[in-house]
Amino acid sequence: MDSQRGSFQAPGRMRSSAVLETSCGYLLQELKIIWDEVGEDQFEREKVLLDLEQECLEVYRRRVDRANISRARLHQELAEAEAEFTHLLLSLGERSLPGRPEKMTGTLKEQLDSITPALREMRLRKEERVNQFRAVQGQIQKTSAEIAGQSEYHDLSSIVKVNENDLSLKKLEEYQVELQRLHNEKNERLQRVEKYIDKIHNLSAILGTDSSMIITKVHPSLNELSGMSKNISESILAKLNNTVESLEEEKQKRLEKLCQLGRALTNLWNLMDAPFSDRQLFSHVNDLLSVSSKDVSDPGSLTLIIIQQAEAEVKRLDHLKASKMKELFLKKHNELEEICNKSHMEIPSQSEMDNIINLLNSGEIDHANLLMSMDEQISRAKEEASSRKAIMEKVEKWILARDEELWLEEYNRDENRYSVSRGAHKNLRRAERARITANKIPALVYLLIAKTKSWEEERKKVFLYDEVPLLAILEEYNMLMQEKEQEKQRQRARYQQPAAFKQELEWRI
Repeated sequence: MDSQRGSFQAPGRMRSSAVLETSCGYLLQELKIIWDEVGEDQFEREKVLLDLEQECLEVYRRRVDRANISRARLHQELAEAEAEFTHLLLSLGERSLPGRPEKMTGTLKEQLDSITPALREMRLRKEERVNQFRAVQGQIQKTSAEIAGQSEYHDLSSIVKVNENDLSLKKLEEYQVELQRLHNEKNERLQRVEKYIDKIHNLSAILGTDSSMIITKVHPSLNELSGMSKNISESILAKLNNTVESLEEEKQKRLEKLCQLGRALTNLWNLMDAPFSDRQLFSHVNDLLSVSSKDVSDPGSLTLIIIQQAEAEVKRLDHLKASKMKELFLKKHNELEEICNKSHMEIPSQSEMDNIINLLNSGEIDHANLLMSMDEQISRAKEEASSRKAIMEKVEKWILARDEELWLEEYNRDENRYSVSRGAHKNLRRAERARITANKIPALVYLLIAKTKSWEEERKKVFLYDEVPLLAILEEYNMLMQEKEQEKQRQRARYQQPAAFKQELEWRI
């Protein structure tokens, strides 16, 4: 019986259903023998058999339920595997996987075993594709952060959120195109930043300022020594542009200032006839007078030191000019007086000259305008002297002739002019010459009057000779000559009357 019980307890998978039924029949027979021997009543026996039947049903039911659950699980796993496979195909943008059967046949386990390798390969592809997406999206985030100027950006590729519902090559290509666009924008901005930095270096060199401090002030990352990635955000580009524009404005202001100082220096040098050595010291300033701002590129050509030196030189020359201006004015005034005196023209009054000197001492007059005015006066005086030259030459001849005439009159009044004495013959010869010259005076005066009237009509002004109208002098001279001629005629008549009376008396006697 023990061997039979051991046979009854063997694993169920090694026993057939016939053996199971035989074992149950034997056991029931053995139980019946026991009941007969014990004397168990029929009711108890039926009750025990009913309980046995119920327990057997429960065991079978549990086994069936487990089998159903296992089958359902296999169906679920197979459905999930197929759904996952299909989802992976869709998300990866692929239509099918080579090697996977199009139709599923066989048991559930066989079907599951046939799809598992394909599913495993698709999962590997997905993981690889996700890594590609993560890498590209991470680069996009990093490049975008650099463009936005986020210098504190950290590599966040490990936590990049990848949309696993769309892992197609087309989507990956879109990300790669976006990444390339960002790379191009980054490179373009870097080039713009470099151009701005180069301009700042060049302008700073021209202005003599520290470009490193200027660039660092815009943003520390732009300094080569910072070791940081350059900030290329829009705000930094705008600051760089504003900085360049500010430096160019400063360059233009300094150029205009130096040009103003250069013109002032040139005027002062010309005014005071400065030597070449003094001018050579500031030749670089004069060289800027004929160039535009864009043509100024030499380092150090517009530094504050150069401007300060030029200002100091202008100030020194201004002080020197103030001390020499009076001398220059007096020199030009003397030149004007000399021209006027030589041509017997009117010269500025002494009170006007004293007033100008007082203004020079007080600094209330423009030196350049004053000298220009003096030059204009000298030019006008020279021009008028030139127009008076022909008349003045004849006036000088008339004056010389008049002097000879006066000498002749005195000579004629000398009663001893014919006496024998030293020099008498010389005086006699001079008297002959003086008489010839005096005879020419009327024609000379007539010509002078005609020329003077013509000059006055042309100039619309009076011809003054030592502040006296020349025509008045000539007319007065004519009147005097007429009076002298009349006096001579009276004297001759007076001398002729006694002579006639004596002659008549002698005739009568």
